[in-house]
This record gives sequence, structure tokens and C-alpha cells, in this order.
Amino acid sequence: MKKNIRTLLAAMLAAALVLGMAPIAAVADSYEIAMITDLGTIDDKSFNQGAWEGIKEYAEPNGKTYHYYQPDAQSTEIYLDYIEQAVNGGAKVIVTPGFLFEVPIFIAQDMYPDVHFILLDGNPNDGDYSKEGGPEFRTEKNAVGIVYAEEQAGFLAGYAAVKDGYTKLGFMGGMAVPAVIRFGYGFVQGIEYAAQEMGLSGLTVNYFYTGDFKATPEVQSQAASWYASGVEVIFACGGAVGNSVMAAAEAAGGKVIGVDVDQSGESESVITSAMKGLVPSVVQTLTAFYDGNFPGGEKIVKDAAVGGVSLPMETSKFTKFTQADYDAIFAKLVAGEVQLLKDSDVASAAEIPVKLCTVEEIK
Repeated sequence: MKKNIRTLLAAMLAAALVLGMAPIAAVADSYEIAMITDLGTIDDKSFNQGAWEGIKEYAEPNGKTYHYYQPDAQSTEIYLDYIEQAVNGGAKVIVTPGFLFEVPIFIAQDMYPDVHFILLDGNPNDGDYSKEGGPEFRTEKNAVGIVYAEEQAGFLAGYAAVKDGYTKLGFMGGMAVPAVIRFGYGFVQGIEYAAQEMGLSGLTVNYFYTGDFKATPEVQSQAASWYASGVEVIFACGGAVGNSVMAAAEAAGGKVIGVDVDQSGESESVITSAMKGLVPSVVQTLTAFYDGNFPGGEKIVKDAAVGGVSLPMETSKFTKFTQADYDAIFAKLVAGEVQLLKDSDVASAAEIPVKLCTVEEIK
């Protein structure tokens, strides 16, 4: 009997403790700013990490709680499940980095009208490319789409590399999604533009998409074979793909161009990075949200004119390309004097009209 009483008391005490602690647990697990990662990890030294650092830069000095959710696979349903988790976790604003969130945010903006969404690298649409006229694009007042002029960032990287003396170059992208394609197209056009200015010819560009954003032995082997064949610098444009390219470069004495954020600290082989203004974009939009000026319903393009793309000249390891050279070509982009082809203009890198460099697409 005493044993039964003790058991009952223990159960009642446990229940009381659970009930008493429930409000504390709810507060501890509530985050008003949330991020759902794209393919890759939070420390990918690329797009996910750049977006996350922007959240931290805003949230910490402003006393806002924040948290990230990392899906283990990619689909509209999976991303919607994680968005639901974030909403249930108290999210007022959700940041989603990546083109693959276009359809999930198209749906979520209607499902959660009181939650605000910041979509980086895309605009909400229904994803139905089989329809005449293409998919339906719609951005509600609780969402904003921010895209970047990656073709300009890639252009700057290719231009600077040739100006610095490189003539055998490579582009190794991850998945062939629009942002990666624009980086690559811009890179080729920057190479051609610099060659024209310098009166060069016979430049070569190896061009390849790995099909993923992961670091793999296969990617490292591919990069190593390029360096062995004479490629001097590879633009590694695919999240963790860059880790494999950097490892190959370090072994071969080759050079790398990073992407999205300043990757100079990742390897001595990195001579520069084709950067997007990820951190300021996130900080500016979160600031607008909390100031009551959220740019809902807008499709924002961050280009050179608004500081949306750049090279980190302070940490770049150029030997010939100077700050004055950079300022001059950047000013041309801002003034609209350089017009670039994008993913919607040509179907492949081989179709970019170049005369002074040869593009070899590797399937």
C-alpha cells in the first residue's frame, strides 16, 4: 500500500513539475526569427552561412530570438513541414535562402498570412513550367523576393582573373539552378571582356556542373585533373563544392575563386570571391520588418548599383589587378555600360558569343 502511495505521489509530483515548467520550456523554445536552410549546411561558407550571419548580425544587438532548421532532404513538402515547425516555434519572420524555396513560399505566404517571409535568390511562384506563359509568380504583402545580379559578380571575378594574368580558367558550379548559371555566364563574359581590353586571345575555360552542392572525392578528383592539365584558377560556385576544389588546389598549387561570401579565410589558394551582399540584404530587410516598413509584395534585385555584388578587394590575393582597376570596371557596371547575358538569354555557356576564349562544356 505504501509502495502504491509513493508511486502515486511520484507520478503527481512529476506531473506538477511538467506543468510548472511548461511556460519556461515554451519560452525557451520560442524563436521569432527563423531560417530554413537550403541544400547544404549552416556552415557551408557560402549561401546558407551568409544568410545566417545576417540574421545573427541583426538579432543579437536587437535582442531578438533566432533559430535555424536544417532539412535532411529537399522537396516542397519537406520545406513546408519545416516552415510549419518554425511557425509553431513562434516565428514572426522566416528567412529562406535559395531558389528551391520559390514554390514553398508561394504556398506558405497564403497558409500563414500573419508570418512574414524573406526569400533570398528567388521570387514565389507555383513552379508549373508546363503552362503556357510559364509559372504563376505572386508575392503577397507578407513576403518579399530578393535576387542578386550574379552575372555581374561572376563578370567581376572573370575580368579580374584575366587582368591578373590567368589565361587557363575553369568554372565548377554545383546544381545548374538559375543563380549558379548566372554566375557562370558572367564569369565567361568577364574573361572575354578583359581579353578584349588587353588584346589577348587563345584563353580557355573548362565549364562543368557537379549536380550537387556537396564536397565529394569525385569533385576533388575532377578539379585535380583540371589543375594537372594546366588550368590555373577555378571558380568554385556551389557551396561545399568549393571545399573539394580548394583541397585539389592546395595539393596542386592551383588557385580558386570563391563564391557568395568572402572565402579567403578558407584556403590560401583563394585569390578572391564573387560575393553577394547576403548579410546586408538580410539585415536591411529585418530592420525594415521591425521598423514597420517591410517591403511586402516586392521583387527586389540587388545589383552593383546598390552594392548587391562585389569582390572583397581587401582580402584578395591579386598581384596585378589593382583597386583602381576594380573601381573602374565596377563603375561601368553601376553606370550600365556593361550589358550581360543571363540564364534567360542563352541555353548554355557554349552559346555565349565569345571570340577570344574557348569554352569547353564538360558533361
